[in-house]
Amino acid sequence: MRTKTITALAAAALLATSLTLTACSSDGGGSADIVTVNGAEPQNPLVPTNTNENMGGRVVDRLWAGLKYYDADGVAHNEMAESIETTDRKSYRITLKSGWTFTDGSPVTAKSFVDAWNYGALSTNAQLQNYVFSSIAGFDEVAAENPTVQTMSGLKVIDDRTFTVELKSPSIDFEDSLGYSPYYPLPEVAYEDMQAYGENPIGNGPYMFAGNGAWEHNSKIELVPNPDYQGGRPAKNKGLRFVMYQSYDTAYADLQSGNLDALDTIPDSALTVYKNDLGDRAITKPTAQNQHIGVQPNVPHFAGEEGLLRRRAISMAIDRESICDKIFHGTRIPARDFTAATLPGFNGDLPGSEVLVFNPDEAKKVWAQADAISPWSGRYEIAYNSDGGHQAWIEAVANSVKNTLGIDSIAVPYPTFKNIRDEVNAESIGKAFRYGWQGDYPSMLQFLTSQYYSYSETNNVNYNSPEFDRLLDAALAAPTQEESYRVIAQAQALLIKDLVDIPVLDYVAAAGVSDKVSNAEVAWNGLFAFENIEK
Repeated sequence: MRTKTITALAAAALLATSLTLTACSSDGGGSADIVTVNGAEPQNPLVPTNTNENMGGRVVDRLWAGLKYYDADGVAHNEMAESIETTDRKSYRITLKSGWTFTDGSPVTAKSFVDAWNYGALSTNAQLQNYVFSSIAGFDEVAAENPTVQTMSGLKVIDDRTFTVELKSPSIDFEDSLGYSPYYPLPEVAYEDMQAYGENPIGNGPYMFAGNGAWEHNSKIELVPNPDYQGGRPAKNKGLRFVMYQSYDTAYADLQSGNLDALDTIPDSALTVYKNDLGDRAITKPTAQNQHIGVQPNVPHFAGEEGLLRRRAISMAIDRESICDKIFHGTRIPARDFTAATLPGFNGDLPGSEVLVFNPDEAKKVWAQADAISPWSGRYEIAYNSDGGHQAWIEAVANSVKNTLGIDSIAVPYPTFKNIRDEVNAESIGKAFRYGWQGDYPSMLQFLTSQYYSYSETNNVNYNSPEFDRLLDAALAAPTQEESYRVIAQAQALLIKDLVDIPVLDYVAAAGVSDKVSNAEVAWNGLFAFENIEK
């Protein structure tokens, strides 16, 4: 989802696996009423179109209901949509179920969706998730640097419960994407002051803020069930408390002591013992999450042909197998593409993918080719957020590069995920950085369009390839899934040829719950199905 991402993201997906600086364990984890789960300080106010990291995203997805929702297996179901009709996957007529309201009592109408989508797409609103609307007719005019119109021509409100969507071309992914957070509706009050609204959001989902100030920055976010929610994800608990920790080790200690009910990331220090510690409360599951090393082309030695050669050399200098085995003990697997191994259509044998395999001799040769263009100088630095459990593997990557290529290579900690994301977004980070993506809906196209489309706001490495954009457009317009997968493989082969960033790891979730939890499940994307956690 994000980067919700994971990443974002987010969407989700960039993979935010971030914890804040609060240096205390949670309180009240033993409450019979509230389920406590690990969280972190969101990067931005909680506005769906501007939340592209998973710590904000996991909260946003509880506060809102979309046209669709995704179950724990990633299957899309209608939520607010009564029907989504199309004969050509280009023109859609969407009818809403009746009787839905936001938590302030105002009705959720077709206009609530159309206005929110137009707000998200409009360039002057600078929403991080605006790329998701790029398939809609009129997006280019609205998303222009100096827009001449404020609304997309492809959106029309028919009546309170009906609106139509006209895409630029047929899309094999559009209908299933409609549960993704940028497509959520907004109440009219949001537009009075979007910043303030994001601090105390009003949604229409299975939960709502416990009250004004329920977001205690750098401490916790409190949610309670929305009694008026009518969809397929009703809360099976009395509320959620997203608790923010200094480290996953502290969170794990709280999990063991019963002060935390659910932890989605077991710390590296406990990976060899957590199954024995937790018994049948330990959870292991392959998920749609990844970790990459990115570098922006404004960093010296990483632009043009020299930059390509250096990225190739560094990729082949990383001993992924050893990192997965020695640090993660089987809870990560070496990356073989730019998406995730659990996604439908995944191809682990793409042309050129040998560049993702440890090959010290070839790495040295390619590094020398780069030196022939411009001799290396300085130090290869990899930034990571030290509050997110990334230190061990980033240091291992840096050491692998150092030992293979004979250069000075170090891991550089940033205190929080927000610190590093702010510099990446501002293109001022000046060094390589770790980032990842956590699926928002189970599609390889969601990973690729979010991160590598030339006009995506979550294209963190500034990749700009008209041919890649054309291939993604063709994959979206493909008449069958099989044809779409074939074109996606071509697009990924181009990403490998250009090696726009360095895929390192895919995830096997290692999670756990306390002895107070009677039912919990990790979903396809590595997050708990929070609504279904029962005590």
